[in-house]
Amino acid sequence: MLAAAHPRGSVVAVTSPAIESAHDLLRRRLADDARERAKDTEDPADSSTVQAMQLAINLPKQDSPSRNQVLNDAARAAVAVCLDPRAGEDGFWRDGLDNWYSRRIRKVVRRARNKAWDDVQALPGITVGAVRAFVPSAVGEVPHAIAKLQIKGTDIEPGPELPSQPGAPLIAVDASLGMTAGKAAAQVGHASMLLAAARDAAWALAWAAAGFPLTVREVPRAEFAELCRTPGAVPVRDAGFTEVAPGSTTVVAIA
Repeated sequence: MLAAAHPRGSVVAVTSPAIESAHDLLRRRLADDARERAKDTEDPADSSTVQAMQLAINLPKQDSPSRNQVLNDAARAAVAVCLDPRAGEDGFWRDGLDNWYSRRIRKVVRRARNKAWDDVQALPGITVGAVRAFVPSAVGEVPHAIAKLQIKGTDIEPGPELPSQPGAPLIAVDASLGMTAGKAAAQVGHASMLLAAARDAAWALAWAAAGFPLTVREVPRAEFAELCRTPGAVPVRDAGFTEVAPGSTTVVAIA
C-alpha cells in the first residue's frame, strides 16, 4: 500500500493497482502510434473535440510565488492528476484523462487570486503549492469558475532556483526560447507526464509514493542541448500554436 498526495496536501493510503492502472492508461495512450491516430479525432472548429488540461496559478498581489516555484509546482501537479488513484478506476476522473490522451495534449494556464483561487479548489484536480491542475475536459465545457480566470498576465519574476533534490528527476527548460511563465508551466507539465509514461510501473509507483519530487531548471541553450543528449532523456516538442516555432524542443526530462 502506498501513500499518495491529494488536494490541499492531504495524504491518503491507496493500493498500488489503482496507480498501476492509471500508469498503464497513460503509457498506452501516449504511445507514438496512438498519438498519430489522435490527430484525426480533433476539429479545431468544434470545441467539443478539443480537449485540454486547465492549470490555475495562484498569483496574489502580495507575496506571489517565484517563476521557478510555479514551474516546479506545475510539473508536479500535472503528473499527479495523471497518476492519481482515481485515474485507475472507472469514473469521471479516468474518462476525462482518457478523452484528453486521445487528442492532442494541450494545457491552458490561467492566473487566479483571492476568492477566485479558493473557488476552484472545489473542482476536481490536484493542488501543489501555487498551482492547481484540473481533470481535463473539452475546451467548450470548462467550468465557469475556471473559464473566467485570465489566461494573460502569467509572467512572473524568476526568483532563486529551488534546491535540487538528490535523485529526483530533472526537467530542464530551454531559457533561450524566452517563454512566458504560463507557456513554460504547460511545457514542464507535459514533461513530467511524458517522463512517467516513458518509465515502467515500478518506477512510477515509487515516484508517486514519494510525492513526485523533481527539480526544474531553466538553462542556456548550449547546456540544454547537452542535456537532450543524455541517454533516456524525454524531450517535449511543441506544436507551435503559441510563442515558439512548431517542432521546437522546449523542455527535456531526465530521470
